[in-house]
Amino acid sequence: MKSAAVTALAALGSVAVAAKDGRTFGVLHFNNKQLTIGRADPIVNPGVPSPHLHHILGGSAFSLNSTGKTLQNSQCTSAQVVGDNSNYWFPSLYFRDPKTKKFEPVELFYAQVYYFFEPTNDDIKPFPLGLQMVIGDVNTRSPPAGGASGNTDPSKGPLNPIKWTCPRKSYDPPSWKADSDGSMGGMPDKNNKGEGVGFPDANCDGYASPLRADLHFPSCYNPKAGLTDYKNNMAYPTNAGHGRRDCPSGWIHVPHIFFEVYWNTPKFKDRWTPFQGKQPFVLSNGDATGYSLHADFMSGWDEKLLQHIIDTCNTGGKGLEQCPGLTYGSTKKECKIDNPVPETTSGVLDALPGNNPISGWAYGPKPNSEHSSEAAAKPDATSEPSVQKKDSTTPASAPTTSIPGVVGSPLPSKGAEDAQCTPKIVTVWETVTVTAEAPAAKTPSSNNRRRGYDHVRRQRKQE
Repeated sequence: MKSAAVTALAALGSVAVAAKDGRTFGVLHFNNKQLTIGRADPIVNPGVPSPHLHHILGGSAFSLNSTGKTLQNSQCTSAQVVGDNSNYWFPSLYFRDPKTKKFEPVELFYAQVYYFFEPTNDDIKPFPLGLQMVIGDVNTRSPPAGGASGNTDPSKGPLNPIKWTCPRKSYDPPSWKADSDGSMGGMPDKNNKGEGVGFPDANCDGYASPLRADLHFPSCYNPKAGLTDYKNNMAYPTNAGHGRRDCPSGWIHVPHIFFEVYWNTPKFKDRWTPFQGKQPFVLSNGDATGYSLHADFMSGWDEKLLQHIIDTCNTGGKGLEQCPGLTYGSTKKECKIDNPVPETTSGVLDALPGNNPISGWAYGPKPNSEHSSEAAAKPDATSEPSVQKKDSTTPASAPTTSIPGVVGSPLPSKGAEDAQCTPKIVTVWETVTVTAEAPAAKTPSSNNRRRGYDHVRRQRKQE
């Protein structure tokens, strides 16, 4: 009897150790602005040119036909952690001159990817080699059904994991019209003057912080769906109580990654007039609204290395490259490859690469679907998205706002196994951005990014 009691206590102890009570995280920095720029998307359009242009980061083996196995053949990576040959990509941004009607590319100021390891009863595992994830809907030109406020609880309405952020010296007048319904202009987050959905109609002149795209990926992988079924293989973890979020039984809890993408929009600040309902920026797919913001990820991680990072690293804004015991170390070397689809993408252009017509708002609805394969399925549950705070051991999380049709799979129907996984957390956000005037955005070094301004986020949770 005594032996049985000891065994039971030992089992309970092992369960307690397995549970993760607090969030740890690290930021993945990159050595150059991008690995390449091109009309390539091996997830949605494998083997053929993508209809629109992307900025791509990560391993040098990126191609029209990339797979997890081919990414292992990368000769270098733009990530500062050697051993991460994954690729991360998102649509490019263009400025359409109000006078000439011609297009000029907006320079990527910089991008970084946050790796969050959230509180959970699950064991957090590395991304399986070759895992494909897509978030966002390239075809939408409509505002989110749930409005501009972030919603991370699916029981409260549509998921909102994608937003635009516009840091400014002053929010008077507001970056998004307060009474906008989204049909002819972007919509403000009522809880956060610096964030909204759709492009803002203002110069984003925050110090060292221009227009930013924020995208949160789901972190529950369904192995039954498989690595490449990007429409159905991922979902967001659900509230399990005590501040933890769990995946459905049989699913794998992987890191929660968050793309933070800054664009050098201040370069064009003297060439257009804000607050006139005619903002000049357009995504490379021809979207003048910004509602179709999306992003892709294909894992090329050394899985043992990523598991080590998950288990031991909490470097925060200092970067994953500062994690102790990295198997292959870190690198400061630049890594670039040629455009997989050679064509002119820079300079002054008469048309967007791929000849995508402008649509949305004053330009009218999108004439037809770019490609049905990227129209996203709606997930059934969400994690609490997290937006980072510079060089902090515990970042503040932020709900982000998505377009309708975020990629992710419906979770299994509520049954005996998962009946307890009902989200009960509502997150409310306030962002305070203290800025100083800067005539033009200046790319910070990887070690000093986001230190040129004080970007403070506060979080309140209600259960």
